[in-house]
Amino acid sequence: MDDLKRLGVNLVPAVTVGDRIAHGWNPDAYAKLLGIDYTASPKLSPTELAERLDRILETIERLVRAVPDDQILFIPAERKRTVGQLAYHAFRLSIAFADAMDRGEMPEGWLQEQAPTDMLNSVAIASYGALVRARLRGWFEATPESDYGRIVAVYYGPQSGHALLERTTWHAGQHLRQLYDLADRLHVKPPAPLPVELFAGLPLPAASPTVIAAGHWRAKPGCPCPMVTQGQRPV
Repeated sequence: MDDLKRLGVNLVPAVTVGDRIAHGWNPDAYAKLLGIDYTASPKLSPTELAERLDRILETIERLVRAVPDDQILFIPAERKRTVGQLAYHAFRLSIAFADAMDRGEMPEGWLQEQAPTDMLNSVAIASYGALVRARLRGWFEATPESDYGRIVAVYYGPQSGHALLERTTWHAGQHLRQLYDLADRLHVKPPAPLPVELFAGLPLPAASPTVIAAGHWRAKPGCPCPMVTQGQRPV
């Protein structure tokens, strides 16, 4: 992160080549940075993305309820974020999508918010997730598909509502994979198997037993794909 901050970037994802950088999830910019040809795959429809996002959040909510309170405070060695804070972050980034669409902007500070201390227990975090899901369902029901063409001023650059919804969905999905990895390490049995079918058609790196984290990649010379140059452990 020190290298990224030197280049004026405080949040991942980002790809760097020397002092040149592409910030945010932007495969077109990555391709230009690396000098390779790239054609994006068709996005899932906003309706499908909304349904996927709700199921992802539902799975996180159910998993969190199964984690004992003392393990909610577990901090893995890879990153200084507790299990509870990671789950909170997944819910917060998801409701941030609706806030961004309503306000026309998404400042980076929204994704840096932390759960208050009195929320760091299984029931409170899961209840917050249920509230987020309820608000999102109402928001999606009231929003016509034409609205997803609007441009939102996101902290890493202008994004259409459709592109931001896709990113929100895979972002939450990546944290779901991380939470399942952490549950396995903590010997917590999830209420249901990881619903891998929810990730089909989303621009996520391939999962492995250790889960590849979507974060910062430093591209290697001649490497055709920044997604696999330097994977990180989850969280």
